[in-house]
Amino acid sequence: MTARYEAYCFADPVFYDSSTAVGVESDAFEVELPALPPGWRRHDREDWAVCLNMSGALPRQGWKIHVSAGLSNAGQVLDAVWRYCTSQGVSFKFLRTRRILLARNSKYAERAGSGKLITIYPPDEVALRRILVDLDRRLDGAEGPYILSDLRFASGPLYLRYGGFVDQWMIDESGNRVSAVTRPDGTLVPDRREPRFVLPDWVTLPDFLQPYLAARRGGPPADFDYRIHSALHFSNGGGVYLADRLGDGVEVVLKEARPLAGLDRDGTDAVTRLDREWTALRALAGLPGVPEAYERFPLWEHRFLAMERRPGIPLGRWLAVHYPLTRQDPARDELIAFRDRAMAILAAVERLVDGVHERGLVFGDLHDRNILIDADDSVSLIDFELTLPVEQARRPALGAPGFTAPADRVGFEIDHYALAALRLWMFLPLNAMLALAPDRLTAHLAFATERFDLPASYGDRLAATLRGRGSAVDSPAPRTVLDDATTDPVAARDSLLRAVLASATPDRADRLFPGDVEQFSVGGACFAHGAAGVLYALDVAGAERRVEHERWLIEAVRREPPPRAGFYDGAHGIAHVLDRLGHRETADELIDGAASLVPRITDHGLRGGLAGIGLNHLHLAATRRAPDHHATAVEIGTRLVDVLALAPAPDPEGRARAGLLYGWSGPALLFLRLYQRTGDPAWLTAADRAVGRDLSECVAVPDGATQVRDGSTRTLPYLDVGSAGIAVVVNALAAQHPEADSASALPDLLHACLGDFVIHPGLLLGRAGLMGTLALAARRRADPRIEAGIRRHRDLFALHAVPYQGELAFPGHHLLRLSMDLATGGAGVLLAMTCVLDPIAPLLPFLDEVARPPT
Repeated sequence: MTARYEAYCFADPVFYDSSTAVGVESDAFEVELPALPPGWRRHDREDWAVCLNMSGALPRQGWKIHVSAGLSNAGQVLDAVWRYCTSQGVSFKFLRTRRILLARNSKYAERAGSGKLITIYPPDEVALRRILVDLDRRLDGAEGPYILSDLRFASGPLYLRYGGFVDQWMIDESGNRVSAVTRPDGTLVPDRREPRFVLPDWVTLPDFLQPYLAARRGGPPADFDYRIHSALHFSNGGGVYLADRLGDGVEVVLKEARPLAGLDRDGTDAVTRLDREWTALRALAGLPGVPEAYERFPLWEHRFLAMERRPGIPLGRWLAVHYPLTRQDPARDELIAFRDRAMAILAAVERLVDGVHERGLVFGDLHDRNILIDADDSVSLIDFELTLPVEQARRPALGAPGFTAPADRVGFEIDHYALAALRLWMFLPLNAMLALAPDRLTAHLAFATERFDLPASYGDRLAATLRGRGSAVDSPAPRTVLDDATTDPVAARDSLLRAVLASATPDRADRLFPGDVEQFSVGGACFAHGAAGVLYALDVAGAERRVEHERWLIEAVRREPPPRAGFYDGAHGIAHVLDRLGHRETADELIDGAASLVPRITDHGLRGGLAGIGLNHLHLAATRRAPDHHATAVEIGTRLVDVLALAPAPDPEGRARAGLLYGWSGPALLFLRLYQRTGDPAWLTAADRAVGRDLSECVAVPDGATQVRDGSTRTLPYLDVGSAGIAVVVNALAAQHPEADSASALPDLLHACLGDFVIHPGLLLGRAGLMGTLALAARRRADPRIEAGIRRHRDLFALHAVPYQGELAFPGHHLLRLSMDLATGGAGVLLAMTCVLDPIAPLLPFLDEVARPPT
């Protein structure tokens, strides 16, 4: 979700980063607090400041108290709790800064953890009751957002749940290392943290808390006039539900708002935005295309708005179905037909926005997800949370990247900017990256104008609105690295390599190269998003090795061993790279350390599951002539063959999983390599069956290409999940077994890699992966269509190219910041470029290996 990525845009204007990691402490609570008494110790851990009374040991787990507060009263609440806990000798922790509190209570923050400002650790149940009663008296009247994961005590800001006090870890059913608590018999079970109160089955709720549990479990009141059918959307601000009204059966949308939660950047909460929406809808009553507001009412402590359900699908989903440039060489007639239909829809949106303006309101949040398109192309607007009277309208604190007006636009200009952005987005939906690289606007307008035969005046009008005021419109742009690097493939590869190296931060402990936000969850060392993958790409591209970078990776995994065993997200991918670079001892330490995790893993995939682990063992067996690694690979392969035999049929309405990293193509690659090592044809049969399982999740799209089906309307062509991920394995399988049933699917799978438009430039979910897939296919057989596709992708990287320190770089996932990791950023593009230029360079480990004689 884009909003999750926006949370990592505050700290740095160029790369995704964590405010905690870069030490943004200007609003730290500690400056307002007294010193800790003697015998106490404080240390910082991630977002938290932990304050421990050293005279008594904490139990490993038990009932812990959470204290909630809003931005306006957090300082007072923290001061009261600090003084109480230090006087009573009770250990506690608190969020370090107001910025962190805002982020954790923001609209798209994790729902289970939202609301918590302070955590208190009572030593036993007697102390639990005393602390709750004492603090309830001291904090009487204090407000805070409801903590969904907890049981509320009384009516104040105190909540509690049973969980771990100190770190305990276990391996879950997917082979991941997760927080745990201990059952009375000594076994570990996951410490479940969900947006609902969960009581472990062996824990008895203290008697004095029973009334509060009964109150929480109370159902809707008798006068609740709606029957809820499904949830359309959840955020930290509340849910959006599809319901019908009791009595007359009218279908409605119910929007829920939680007080003091779902904050935007200026601290406005979900209830305030719901009230704005109610007021706006009432003012717009009778305007075609605007939902009718039925009623606003309180329920429990939340607020609800019942409104008309408008017909249609979001414009973004409509574009995903109809946009012609995702297909190869659409006919000019098709492009013109799309252009004319898009222009008609845009005109309808503009008329509707004009109607809002005539009522004296600024819509304030115009973007593709807030526009519905019905089957007859009629248009509706939804989500009026940011709508205000024109005299009050200012740049909204929430908004969709690429559509949010700059700070110098006020009043109706806010919507005029968003309309201009929408007029560009309909023909080239890359708006999100323009905040990062505004100079790309000219190139984007030129591409859209040329491909859809738009009049020059169309682009001129958009440029006049979208460019910042005072920018030089007519002056010639200075020549930059992009002009050379995007026309000369060798120059592009070399410039990108230098950019990746220039981004390194060996002085930081959390990450070496900036990448996707996932590196703050899985760590900065892993193959997909961390240092291991970047060092692999640099080595493949022929970069000079940097001792300090390899030392960083070794020290990182020794300081904090990977909690996962997988290849792309854990120990085996890091070990693979360290072994490649000659650090065999550390590689062996990682593999040995992960060995206990592997028997618990049930995931079959290449990313974090058994396929990647088995392929790495097989690789080490060959490079080291190590029978034990070979035996482990065979054991994993055998296990996967058994799992494949029992694999359920794909769900046609479910989330797609087919492809290289998550689907059965990953195990198929392991089976193929096992055949090459053993000569046993049963492995070839298993590989063909595994690929066939992924092909059963594919559909033919209108241009005849085969793509992975994702639900009922969307299809995916990518490496990660998508048809390219199947194609690279079928390509390898067909080289070894041309008669394989799946081999006949290869031409149509490759056809899916030839479309002009791709949202992201990266390797696993973007253009680089499609180009790399074509490059591997071109090594097997000459095909002018494939060669032309490679050249076209290489040229179209210019749409995403961004200068970084005078070199070539690319934005990562969601296009809001640059990335240098392998999965989403520069290192992955570097691999694809190298694969095109060097006929023996690997695209990814295990994909294009030379067959070796059976051992």
